[in-house]
Amino acid sequence: MNLCPKSSIAGIVAGLILFVLAPSAAIAADKWDMPAGYSAKNYVTKGYIAFAEAVTKNSGGKLTVVVHPSGSLYKASEILRAVRSGQAPIGARYIGAHAKEDPIFGIDTVPFLATDGEEAMKLYRTSKPALEAALNKRGMKLLFTAIWPPQGLFTKKEIKSIADMKGVKFRAYDAMTVKLARLMGATPTKTEATEIGQAFSTGVAESMIASGAIGVFRKMWDYTSHFYEVNAWLPKSVVVANLDAWKKLDAATRKVVLAEAAKAEKAIWAAMIPTNENYKKIMTKNGMKVLTPSAELKAGLKKVGKTLGDEWAKAAGAAGQRVIGAYRQ
Repeated sequence: MNLCPKSSIAGIVAGLILFVLAPSAAIAADKWDMPAGYSAKNYVTKGYIAFAEAVTKNSGGKLTVVVHPSGSLYKASEILRAVRSGQAPIGARYIGAHAKEDPIFGIDTVPFLATDGEEAMKLYRTSKPALEAALNKRGMKLLFTAIWPPQGLFTKKEIKSIADMKGVKFRAYDAMTVKLARLMGATPTKTEATEIGQAFSTGVAESMIASGAIGVFRKMWDYTSHFYEVNAWLPKSVVVANLDAWKKLDAATRKVVLAEAAKAEKAIWAAMIPTNENYKKIMTKNGMKVLTPSAELKAGLKKVGKTLGDEWAKAAGAAGQRVIGAYRQ
């Protein structure tokens, strides 16, 4: 005796299928919140947002990436820790700030080691395996890097050679910039980024190494007269994923992420050049002299860079020495 109509049986079966499949669909879709320390208006952050949107679109909905700029999700200094611990599945962070954790994180901030985009890329490619290994050891996967504008020399007077830096009060903010100041013959003065205007207006600082972006955002034409394109270093930020989160992605989604990461890296590195040119134009428009350093000044700074590079390699051990050796060949 049939106690249940065929239509009811079909409905029950359909319901069971939906019940079984629904959790699988939910598990397949994932959302990654991506903390970033800089404003959404910044060219680097714009590159992060483009990457996130491309991954979301091209993964077919399997992975949604949402960028949270301006330290709105985690403070900049907390981002790497958040990714490492799994609190954030992905994040972007200026890697030089973590040089104390591993010297390889600070290789691109060694003064006068890489002084243009081509050299910066060579240094990145040479050091990438060591960088990936250091991040992997800490539970993170390197997806791509973002390059920042080169660091120039801001001064209140004309500098023809390194000898002209003798006794000049130089803004220093870490151990490397203190060493740099002393090797140039300048007097290092500890000044935080938020204190730049006050330090220069009160005479506490008379010069500093910083990017054209700082020159524009801090209106350095109010405090200094010269900006020399010494290109002391071109720092990088990294975009990293938590390893456990990365391993949970299926092979097809990982392929999409890596493909979009490669595109984002190329686009951001390319965008740095016109962005930097624009910073220089703004400084010039506001009365600052934007100058190419003399051959004598370049030679003196290169000598300083050789010393600092050798010191970095010694402190970094065998791995650091291999990277520096390969780069300098």
